[in-house]
Amino acid sequence: MELLRFATAGSVDDGKSTLIGRLLFDSKAIFEDQLEAVERTSRDKGFDYTNLALLTDGLRAEREQGITIDVAYRYFATPKRKFIIADTPGHTQYTRNMVTGASTADLALVLIDARKGVLEQSRRHSFIASLLRIPHLVLCVNKMDLVDWDQQVFENVKAEFRQFAAKLDVTDLAFIPVSALLGDNVVDRSANTPWYQGPSLLHHLEEVHIASDRNHIDARFPVQYVIRPMSDEWHDYRGYAGTVASGTFKPGDEVVVLPSGFTSRIASIDTADGPIGEAFAPMSVTIRLEDEIDVSRGDMICRRHNQPTVGQDVDAMICWMSEQARLTAGAKYTIKHTTRSARALVKNLNYRLDINTLHREEGIDGLALNEIGRVSLRTTQPLLYDEYRRNRATGSFILVDEVTNATVAAGMILGPTQ
Repeated sequence: MELLRFATAGSVDDGKSTLIGRLLFDSKAIFEDQLEAVERTSRDKGFDYTNLALLTDGLRAEREQGITIDVAYRYFATPKRKFIIADTPGHTQYTRNMVTGASTADLALVLIDARKGVLEQSRRHSFIASLLRIPHLVLCVNKMDLVDWDQQVFENVKAEFRQFAAKLDVTDLAFIPVSALLGDNVVDRSANTPWYQGPSLLHHLEEVHIASDRNHIDARFPVQYVIRPMSDEWHDYRGYAGTVASGTFKPGDEVVVLPSGFTSRIASIDTADGPIGEAFAPMSVTIRLEDEIDVSRGDMICRRHNQPTVGQDVDAMICWMSEQARLTAGAKYTIKHTTRSARALVKNLNYRLDINTLHREEGIDGLALNEIGRVSLRTTQPLLYDEYRRNRATGSFILVDEVTNATVAAGMILGPTQ
């Protein structure tokens, strides 16, 4: 069954957690004891209804304040598709959490309060979704019950957002009027919106086409681990384990191992269930080669005539995540890219991006918490990468503080340094 990962985003109190709670409740994806706990907490708080937002606000601080702080992941399935939901925070200071939750998403679901229209955080999260190259964007205009299901309010929000989205790289954009609290247009079509002819949210999530979103052209296999059982039965076995980042691999394919450049052919592709005839993203497999080649963790197996860029100088967009320090030119970090780790020097800060206006602020001296900017990096070892816009798996990386071992930044490679 196909898996869809999607992230919710939006401004504070737009109803993200309530919408997910309603989606889980109406699709019968929660257990009775979970519902009883939520009903009990709702009564304790004095609500005269079951507050379904409590299903996702798992931290005690979140429940007490009625806000989302951390990224909450929830899983559910329908007969048509499996889903992983990342409920991301709406507050500005938790932008880094939104980047974390949305980094692997196939679809971004942005909520907008019908009474307030498109706010700063709505634009911020939509821009981040575009920056992360999330191929599908759904705008849910929530709390339509509080504006008496006025079609003109919905149309005004659509027009305002379309004007902003014209500046973004959004290929698939859908608009759905909903009431998360009452469940209108969430799982089933609502009689309160006869003027809306589109699908309910769940129907859209079940039917959105994601099979062609992954990169099936560029075959990339970062080696994670070398398997040598060293037993009497398997003494000749030498396999390279990892996750297929993109493209497809088959036994008999001619491949090259980078950065060494040695070529060979795939002898077999093994899994826990036995050999297979084809491997594709995001399968975890073990590849055996016909020739004895020195291959280790951090190397990459790819097609001979379709290779990634190999280089030590790259330009990248960075989202800075550290509260303790700012990103400054001359700083050194550990860079983790696919399965390869190296040291990285920040050569130059090109500009900081104002997410609200999309204006580039040049001549900056650093990036602070939650700020996004373009930087130039030089690494001690060559990276085997594709541009992020072409391949999200081989175009992304993180920076790690060498002293505290804390992840301080998430990055998207734009290409070699100009």
